[in-house]
Amino acid sequence: MKVMPASKPTILVTGGAGYIGSHAVLALQRQGYDVAILDNLVYGHRDIAERALKAELIVGDTSDRALLDRLFAERDIAAVMHFAAFAYVGESVAQPAKYYRNNVVGTLTLLEAMLAAGVKSFVFSSTCATYGVPDAIPIPETHPQRPINPYGSSKLMVERILSDFATAYGLRYVIFRYFNAAGADPHGLTGEDHAPETHLIPLILFAALGKRPSISIYGTDYDTPDGTCIRDYIHVSDLASAHVLGVDYLLDGGVSEIFNLGNGNGFSVRETIETARRLTEREIHVIEGARRPGDPPVLVGSSQKVRGILGWQPQYADLKLILSHAWQWHQKRHGMPAS
Repeated sequence: MKVMPASKPTILVTGGAGYIGSHAVLALQRQGYDVAILDNLVYGHRDIAERALKAELIVGDTSDRALLDRLFAERDIAAVMHFAAFAYVGESVAQPAKYYRNNVVGTLTLLEAMLAAGVKSFVFSSTCATYGVPDAIPIPETHPQRPINPYGSSKLMVERILSDFATAYGLRYVIFRYFNAAGADPHGLTGEDHAPETHLIPLILFAALGKRPSISIYGTDYDTPDGTCIRDYIHVSDLASAHVLGVDYLLDGGVSEIFNLGNGNGFSVRETIETARRLTEREIHVIEGARRPGDPPVLVGSSQKVRGILGWQPQYADLKLILSHAWQWHQKRHGMPAS
């Protein structure tokens, strides 16, 4: 008699109806995991969670301890992937209380509920913003953490909480410090849809779609080859695949680890706009402006560690490919460009 393999366990994905979280849900499903999504839908999208991902959606907040206790009691959850956070740098400067309450207190409540339910594997969505202005490029995980805004500070506080919880309570975690997530699911099931939108690539593509009149370049006199800032763009599906490897690693008994997630290559603002022009065959009007305070000239991360320990390999490192998947998504989501 043939014995069927046991199905993989259930993973709780907080913020799973949002941009990065939804791609992680897809990646988990494609590897055979059951998924439950917890999302308050402040920035997440019900239609993506329910229709595109066809995943169970629990609408609620990580600060709701009673809801969390019921959620863990009713499901056999093996690990948690935590994406539920506010992530607008400028807003964090203007409203720091909002960021510390959601990103820090909400995470603390989630961790306490997990531990009470005996769940001790945690994958955390952190950020390169914890490093602040870099001393060296590419940035290693050992680089000093000196965040320059409340958003980065809130993520660093959670990293410290995780370290302390590991010592005190036996929690095991994988922390991923992202660089610039970009692109969309190659099959078009989910992609970037923020309101307001602040990320460079969707703003460029909105200009190509005629949804905005222009794209602004903030600073053309940096010490870079073309004078504009350089950023490390990582395809969101590559980022999601790393999270699945992180879950696999923890469920196989791996010790707590911290990893950068980036391509290890940088693309300038001007290079990104020119690549989008060639891809879309659309005029993209550019306005050149002054530098913004706090923008480092170059942000590129070293991904040697995650490649070595988790065996992660990005599949979509080419800038044109990243843009092509994003362009496919935005045409579908926001309408084809006028001819």
